[in-house]
Amino acid sequence: MFPEYDIIVVGAGHAGCEAAAAAANLGSRTLLITMNMQTIAQMSCNPAMGGIAKGQIVREIDALGGYSGIVTDHTTIQFRMLNRSKGPAMWSPRAQNDRMLFHLKWREMLEFTPNLDFYQDMVKGLIIKDQRCIGVVTGLGHEIKAKAVVLTNGTFLNGVIHIGEKQFGGGRVAEKAATGLTEQLVSLGFESDRLKTGTPPRVDGRSLDYSKMEEQPGDAEITGFSFTETPKPKKQRSCWITYTNKEVHEILKTGFDRSPMFTGRIEGVGPRYCPSIEDKINRFAERERHQIFVEPEGWNTVEVYVNGFSTSLPEEIQYEALRRIPGFENAKMFRPGYAIEYDYFPPTQLNYSLETRLIENLFFAGQINGTTGYEEAACQGLMAGINAHLKINNQEPFILKRSDAYIGVLIDDLITKGTQEPYRMFTSRAEYRTLLRQDNADLRLTELSYRLGLASEERMQRVNEKKRAVEKIKELLSNMSVTPEEINGWLISRNGSTVAEKQKLQKLLLRPDMEIYDLAEAVPQLKKELSVFSREQVEQAAIQIKYDVYIQKEKELVRRMAELEELPIPETFDYGKITALGNEAREKLTRIKPRTLGQASRISGINPSDVQILMVYMGR
Repeated sequence: MFPEYDIIVVGAGHAGCEAAAAAANLGSRTLLITMNMQTIAQMSCNPAMGGIAKGQIVREIDALGGYSGIVTDHTTIQFRMLNRSKGPAMWSPRAQNDRMLFHLKWREMLEFTPNLDFYQDMVKGLIIKDQRCIGVVTGLGHEIKAKAVVLTNGTFLNGVIHIGEKQFGGGRVAEKAATGLTEQLVSLGFESDRLKTGTPPRVDGRSLDYSKMEEQPGDAEITGFSFTETPKPKKQRSCWITYTNKEVHEILKTGFDRSPMFTGRIEGVGPRYCPSIEDKINRFAERERHQIFVEPEGWNTVEVYVNGFSTSLPEEIQYEALRRIPGFENAKMFRPGYAIEYDYFPPTQLNYSLETRLIENLFFAGQINGTTGYEEAACQGLMAGINAHLKINNQEPFILKRSDAYIGVLIDDLITKGTQEPYRMFTSRAEYRTLLRQDNADLRLTELSYRLGLASEERMQRVNEKKRAVEKIKELLSNMSVTPEEINGWLISRNGSTVAEKQKLQKLLLRPDMEIYDLAEAVPQLKKELSVFSREQVEQAAIQIKYDVYIQKEKELVRRMAELEELPIPETFDYGKITALGNEAREKLTRIKPRTLGQASRISGINPSDVQILMVYMGR
């Protein structure tokens, strides 16, 4: 019934979809197995993509030839560039999406991807031979062979849903859990643990009073996520902001004695940076209110996502507390919030390619590795799909360094440090964030992907065109000057300091309050010259000019760190013989087996003196 595939991807969430697309587009005959074809790329939690640091990841996925950015742009109902008041390194795109259209667009793109087949079934086991994964066993009893397998099981591995004192098996509400895989992997020597995540109730938007809330409209200028030509919405839907209050908190507290979090029924650790509402009012008892974001679920639905009210309290407590929030007095609940507990495998058991160390040709991606968030899952799926294809074709793995991409930071953090709680990406995790901006993801990554054969010729041409345009704009600004008579009146009107002599436009642009399009309004010749370039090209040139000093400093730091980063440690290196190392250092180095001194230096508990000792023993 089934041919032998090159790659089988298990699970069709954000990680699985990107993994399947990447492997198939690289030429591998790929099978995507999902428990439900109707929930491919389901937005299980909030109907949004991007945000702080997450937006950078989506743009990196797009630059590498992934689908997430394209799908997001096609289904956007509101777009905002967050942190515009800060420097470009902090700018982060975020889109509110139509939940149903998002799933449909993903499915459409996958169905039009060559080399990709689909099958609806549960995978309950792996076929292992000589410590190598050669296929899967499904719930219907089929044995399907493949050269490599990518597991992207999300929250489905032995998933348990909690609502108050009620609990039942499930990977999502109304969807059954996946069983069998954890037990087999543990029997093979893998270490597993439990994590917890949650979701808020959904309500009927017709029952809300928006006059009591603060409107949050989208940006007038929609940048979008994809570096290709994707459609931008001609109109947008607003989100809204309201707040909890003391009365809401008191009602929620009445359910604490039945909360699965506080009674110990949930053993898994939840996400630190996206806590439930009961966790918030317990941990931050001094706060009288918490922000609630009221987010529409699509163009043609009245369903509303209550962001900030994630909870697993009893349903009647949720309902009563909700109706004390301003604007929610008459709220009708579509479905309650719930918590879900599931198995994951600490990611220190992986190589940088996301292949497991114990079993060859078996890859893990997404929440199975302890991450949380669509974007974190999607980028792992992309990398696992690429590396599975490379592995079965006897090619070197594709690995992004911390200085290459947020994706590189994420994977290095997971493999080097591991995680005991759901891992979420932040800009603060990246030490080179001036280099890793959302606006230059294509300049950083597309050529790497093009060499692999994933990014298209068209994408590469766009990048080269952008590079040429940016250099022309920078040259234009370095050559064009204005006299005091031409510019001082305008500078005075902006409360800016005047110039005493002829000045290059490039130097004027270095002023903190000066934007390139403002300068173009003051200098008609510049406005005319810039009119032949796209906004993306103009802004890229301006960023490179304004932040050149910081960019060069970071590049020098990368160069210096690379000297340490590239010193390889033999895989057979015996740390147990180095008595100068402490017990903790020896234990962690032996368990994690860092590939380089740079990776060793980032392991939690490894200090600079440990690195110096290693360098001595390696003859450095």
